[in-house]
Formats: sequence, C-alpha cells, structure tokens
Amino acid sequence: MSTAKTTAGQQDNPLANIILNVLAPVLILSYCSKDAGSFWHLGPHRAMALALAIPIAYGIWHFIQHKKLNIFSAVGIGNVLLTGLISIYLYSSEDPAVRENAPLLFGIKEAVQPLILGSLFLLTAKSASPLFNTFIYNEGIFDQSRINRAVKEKGNESDLEKLLWSSTLLFFGSFCLSAVMNLGLAFYFLGDLDPTATDWKELYNADVAKITGWGFLVIGVPLLVVGGFILARMIKGLKALTGLETDRILQAR
Repeated sequence: MSTAKTTAGQQDNPLANIILNVLAPVLILSYCSKDAGSFWHLGPHRAMALALAIPIAYGIWHFIQHKKLNIFSAVGIGNVLLTGLISIYLYSSEDPAVRENAPLLFGIKEAVQPLILGSLFLLTAKSASPLFNTFIYNEGIFDQSRINRAVKEKGNESDLEKLLWSSTLLFFGSFCLSAVMNLGLAFYFLGDLDPTATDWKELYNADVAKITGWGFLVIGVPLLVVGGFILARMIKGLKALTGLETDRILQAR
C-alpha cells in the first residue's frame, strides 16, 4: 500500500467531521435548549451535555478506529471540554457579576484553540514530520522525490528550507487571524447577553451555538484563502529552485 493511500485512510471523513463537530452541536444548542414545549426541548443543561458529548464520542471513536491520536481531534476535544467547564461554572452561579464574564471566558477559550493549532506548525517545523508537510507540502500534491533531486543538484537545499519556513510562518499567521476573529465573535454574540434574564441559560446556549457555527467559518475561511496563496507561492518558489515546470513539480493526476 502506498504512503498516499495510507495517509488518506487515516484522515477524518470531512463531511462526518463537519456534521458531528459543528452542525449537530449547533442544532442541539439552538433548538433543544428550552425547558418545555416539545419533546425535543431538553432544557439548557441536557442540551449542552448532548452537544458536547457528540464531538467527544466522535473523537474517541476516531482514536479507536485509527489507533492514532489525531492532533486536531485532540485539540478539538480539549476545546469541547473547556466549553463544558466554562458552562458548568456559569450555570452554577446565579450572580450576574459572574455571568458578565461569559464573553471574556468564552473569547479566551475560542482564541486559544487556533493559537495552539498554529503553534504546532511552528514547533514541528524542524522535526522529522513537520505538520506543514501534512497540509501543503506532501506527496499527495508535490512530487517530493523529483523536487529534492533537482534541488540537491542545484545546491539549493538551504533555499528550500527557507521557502518551507516562510510558508509555515504564513500558515501560522492565518491561525493568529482566526484567534482574533474568534475573540471578536465571542464578544459580539455574548457581549449583550443580559446576565439577569430568567432564561439566561437558554440564551447562552443559543449564543454558544452561533459562536460554534461562525467559528468554523472564521477558522476555515482564512485557512483556505491563505492555503491557496501558500500553494501558489510554493509552486512558484519550487520552479525557481528546481528549474522544473509545474507539471513536473506536482503529482500527476
């Protein structure tokens, strides 16, 4: 079995990832948080517990199936657990002054996740398995064997390292942008939440659902845009370093 096939087999199903980690929690928090009215109204506590349980269960299932800890799944589970802890802390207090901290607490939590993910790209950059290679500079996209031979023949190894490092920094920058935007989302949706409202928990759950849904876009869109820019930049840089044309740099399709 080829490396490309093995890697593909170990990856998450993107559709399942979106449905179980984003869509299901958003729908549950949005429509199941009321205390009564319909059979699907579970109340804020049970709705939050169910919304958190689904991505955690999916992460555990992924680990059992693949016998490998996925860094992004691990960070995602950590994020879900922090959401639960913050919610328990806020639920357990009837003090409006405590509930007023919801935007700050949730904002910090939302900003930390992309910063941790981005930092992993920097920390692994000089290791045997850089995380950047998993996303951009991998055998599924680039013909690394041919590129490495051409780079070595021209004596441009150090320039290739510089290209990879600068591209890694750009990718890290997209995570920093996501962190700032996530912080802004938390204050935007939770900032006007009345801590004295009788249905505060329901309103809180609804706002958390909005942050979860929009947060997926806030992280995903910058990654797609910056990722596309980096890919084009990598192709241009590799052509200059190797003297090869694009169709010789990229894997045949």
